Amino acid sequence: MVVTLEDCTWDDFRVLGVWDVALEADYGHIVFPTSDTITAMTPTLAPAMSPHPALPPSSSEDKNARLFSVKNQPTMFDNCIVLSSIYRLRWTLNAETGTVDLGVEAAVPDTHYMAFGWAKPGSTSAFMLNADVVLAGFQNHTTPFVDDYYISKYGECTWDQDVPSGVCPDSAYSQNDNSSSNRTDLKFIHGQWQDGVAFMRYQKTLQSDSQFDIGINATSEMVAIWALGLMKQPDSLRPLYLPEKHTSFGHVSLNLSDTVDGCKGPLQAPNSDDLDLIVAEAGVPIVVSVGPATHYPNPPHPDEVIYLNEVEAPVLKVERGVQVTFSVQAGHEVAFYISESPLGGEPSENVTIFAGGSDAQGVPATPYPLVWKPDRFTPDEVYYHSYFQKKMGWKIQVVDGGLTDMYNSTVYLADQKVKLYWMITEAGISFAVRAVPKSGYVAIGFGESMVNTFAYVGWLEDDTCKVGTYWIDGRDSGSIHRTNESLTDVQCAQQNGMITFQFSRPLDPHCTGHQECRNVIDPSIPLKIVWAIGTHWSADHLTSSNMHSSKSSKYMSVHLTKGVAEPEQELRPVLAVHGFMMFLAWALLFPGGVLAARYLRHLKDDGWFQIHVYAQYSGIAIMLLGVLFAIAEKGEFHTGSLHVKLGLTSIFFACMQPINAFFRPKKAAPGERPSTARVVWLFVHRYTGGLALLVGFVTLWTGIVALRNEYAGDQMRGLGWALAGWLFCVATLTIYLEYRGFRHGQYGRESSFAKGDWIMANNEDDDSANLLRSNQPLSTAAGSGEVQLYPGKQMEVQLQTL
Repeated sequence: MVVTLEDCTWDDFRVLGVWDVALEADYGHIVFPTSDTITAMTPTLAPAMSPHPALPPSSSEDKNARLFSVKNQPTMFDNCIVLSSIYRLRWTLNAETGTVDLGVEAAVPDTHYMAFGWAKPGSTSAFMLNADVVLAGFQNHTTPFVDDYYISKYGECTWDQDVPSGVCPDSAYSQNDNSSSNRTDLKFIHGQWQDGVAFMRYQKTLQSDSQFDIGINATSEMVAIWALGLMKQPDSLRPLYLPEKHTSFGHVSLNLSDTVDGCKGPLQAPNSDDLDLIVAEAGVPIVVSVGPATHYPNPPHPDEVIYLNEVEAPVLKVERGVQVTFSVQAGHEVAFYISESPLGGEPSENVTIFAGGSDAQGVPATPYPLVWKPDRFTPDEVYYHSYFQKKMGWKIQVVDGGLTDMYNSTVYLADQKVKLYWMITEAGISFAVRAVPKSGYVAIGFGESMVNTFAYVGWLEDDTCKVGTYWIDGRDSGSIHRTNESLTDVQCAQQNGMITFQFSRPLDPHCTGHQECRNVIDPSIPLKIVWAIGTHWSADHLTSSNMHSSKSSKYMSVHLTKGVAEPEQELRPVLAVHGFMMFLAWALLFPGGVLAARYLRHLKDDGWFQIHVYAQYSGIAIMLLGVLFAIAEKGEFHTGSLHVKLGLTSIFFACMQPINAFFRPKKAAPGERPSTARVVWLFVHRYTGGLALLVGFVTLWTGIVALRNEYAGDQMRGLGWALAGWLFCVATLTIYLEYRGFRHGQYGRESSFAKGDWIMANNEDDDSANLLRSNQPLSTAAGSGEVQLYPGKQMEVQLQTL
């Protein structure tokens, strides 16, 4: 990048810096000295040494001199030796002053210690016993320190009657030794922890009068010991930093006067990128506190920043769908919240807050519990901050977890080869589809089969995720039509050859005029889903090569709100018995009884009447028994569906008929007009019976429709056609019989259905049309004036003189 500033010279600038405007981050700057300062400086060159960590500039009144001159005190070591793959020792021998500058460098966390010292001369084994070591570490993860320790026995430092033993600092042993209590043979110079590597520089005298120090012979070989391990923080009982059991240790023969350059390249911590990374786990709270800013990743920064689990401003890694719990203990000056803003502080109106806010503040005695569950709509990178102060927090990495965590419900579709995940939100519904076997694409369709189905296909093309929406109205490639559904949050992945794709869509497209506008999802109704997988798919120009290699053998009914799925089922036997009984009652017995009352008057001994009565009572009994079967199978009784409502109505009208017949008014005497009650009864009995038949036929049809919605399949459509055919036959027979009756003049006057106390009729006459025996001659009883229409049936008439 080349920047040209016109009419400017370097003398016009005092500071040159690199900033990130969005993060308000200072990536580095240089303070230019004045021309007088540059002239007065006499820089010297530093000798070439082995790789080293440099000391920070020492304090000086002339700050500009730090940039251009090297101090008299060396900042590098003459020698370096590798103790282990993560531990190095550097030193410079100062023979004239009787001291040695030592530097220990290890790729360890700032909660660990680094120990180095000399074994007791003459030891051939158990080199650590009675050894003199220097322990280096960090107080509260921030302040470096070194201290002299003496190992009187193996184990942590303990006190027995005020006498210490174990790995204890020299100060603990010398409390009763006034001669050496104030002596110091150790001088701390510099310490730091950066990029996962801890470094400590200190100076130690070669010879000491203390009984707890071992004299160092700089010109002969001595056994040196070293160890790395976790540092135990001080408490109220032991206000000392004590090393716990070491995680690695060893010894080496060392001559300080030898020249050793065994360190090649800088020491790098393994997984250094994850050192300041905290991974959130479900059910494990993350403690939010504050502490001093020592290596905050986004300078400039305030003096105190947010700590998570005692780590300064780490990167927090969370998974979508996994609940994260924070225990906010940062005091009332820090209100914890999570948003998209990289700066923090009081958010503006257009900033989305995902969790927390101005009320999320607590102290160690009463922490504030904050629960946050990122979902698949949470951005990949958000930030945690304080509500009252900018730049106190840092990044949160939001990664995709398991699909089971990201979605509320999951089921295997038919044949266990495709797994479906879904989650209903305020904006619509989100799906994830995963093919268990290896494939080039995976598709699902909303319907009973792949024909007349809205389909979604996910595939990878040139490592690019693609999800297509289609309307399929046939079984060949030409019947697959691309649609333009509004999909969001589309993702694809392929792992071990298995395709997974995700998408979100509204429940109702809210559009008109296009095929996809009919693709409405009602969560309260089971969604029928089928699947298919294949080897290759393309967005356009589909051919037979794109056809599926495997598909579902049946559909699966997915209950979106309940989170369960049911495969396509055969008709349950009890429901089949219920349907058969209702068909027997409403399609055979009830219509048969009515037809007998109207068209079988020619039977002897009122046979038509017996058929009518027995048919109606048998139909009512079978009908009620069928209702009990349905209730027993369903296990509940609800009146919400149309089928149940119509069924109750038809049952009511059917049960009215025998009750109505029981209260039938007496028939009028010959020659008398029927009473008003008789006429009303005839009207009610006739038309409520006809209405019962009509509602019963409709109820049969709605029952088949309900079965088809629940089970679908060709057999359900076959039942519907069978019922329609039967009703057509009954209607045809009725029309034919009516036609024959009118043709032979048997309905020249108002006809009656029947006669007798239980039979419905329009008048009190006993004549009826014998439609089945229309050619039977009339016979007259001589001398009686009676005309016989049927054998054994007589009727009295009056004759008038013309």
